[in-house]
Amino acid sequence: MSLSDSPGIRVGLAGFGPAGSFFHAPLIAATPGLRLTAVVTRDPARAERVRAEHPGADVVSTPQALWDRCDLVVIATPNRTHVPLAAEALKAGLPVVVDKPLAGTAAEARDLVRLARDRGLMLTVFQNRRWDGDFLTVRRLLPELGEVHRFESRFERWRPVPKGGWRESGGPEEIGGVLYDLGSHLVDQALRLFGPVSQVYAETDVRRAGVRGDDDAFIALTHRNGTRSHLWMSAVAADLGPRFRVLGSRASYVKWGLGPQEERLRAGGRPDAADRSGAGWGSEPSERWGTLGAAGDAVPVPTEQGAYQRFYEGVVACLRDGAAPPVEPDEAADTIAVIEAAVRSAARGEVTALPALPAFPALPAFPARNG
Repeated sequence: MSLSDSPGIRVGLAGFGPAGSFFHAPLIAATPGLRLTAVVTRDPARAERVRAEHPGADVVSTPQALWDRCDLVVIATPNRTHVPLAAEALKAGLPVVVDKPLAGTAAEARDLVRLARDRGLMLTVFQNRRWDGDFLTVRRLLPELGEVHRFESRFERWRPVPKGGWRESGGPEEIGGVLYDLGSHLVDQALRLFGPVSQVYAETDVRRAGVRGDDDAFIALTHRNGTRSHLWMSAVAADLGPRFRVLGSRASYVKWGLGPQEERLRAGGRPDAADRSGAGWGSEPSERWGTLGAAGDAVPVPTEQGAYQRFYEGVVACLRDGAAPPVEPDEAADTIAVIEAAVRSAARGEVTALPALPAFPALPAFPARNG
């Protein structure tokens, strides 16, 4: 039976750490057409969580145990395993979702893309921040801003005491640190808004004792259309800057604070669950809206409703209806190319030029607002 007429696409989830448990598993469970049938974890406490929160899913000890029991594999394991596990799943004939970052190098990412296309299989990357309400709002407001001169974007946290784990304590071979972690979101958003870049300048530091992965970073991108993107990512920001500050020829948009979806997922919420507040999934209260205007004459503008669930809805449409994947893997490879250039720039203390890359396709028409 083909996936197009299957009663439910069987999903195997490799990994039940924060990415797998807080993001992928709840969103898969909330998506019509998907069934979470197996989860890979060797941790007894995590296995108990799987059984309690997803009683219909089997717990297995290796990713290879998924190949014969699933129609789709989701890889939410440590970053260094993304490429080998994705390649193995594709060779087993399975479409694949990979958590970001897709790979440590653009060459590895493009090898995966070629493998998927040679096999005629879907490969997509979980760039969920494309469906943050504030990012959707920036997209909507671009015509009102005029020509965007500078795009400032921050993903900052205050964690003076390291949490431990491979993201912080591992070396470059773990593909950890904030540049690959948070930077994967910020670079992806900048590329989606303003297209390819010609130059990259970056600064990275390790500020906390016992940490090996960069925990404080800045990237400056010069886009080929003339826009400059300034991106900050940090685990040691004692005072958080605005999430977005977009400066255009006619107006600016300034937004503080992260959207509510991650917080709600970590608290056990799901997009398909009833919201007793009546606000709706991904919606933001008016006191957290950003402002649009110029020279002190700015007014609040409603934040678009965030919608992480659209990613897995797009996966279903791709597998059942032949639609494009929700995130094209080529775009994820281009994001990695920019991050690689940032690593080189930070190491050498100089601006790094990027060769011309194929232009992104035009953004689709902005969808009607939910609710």
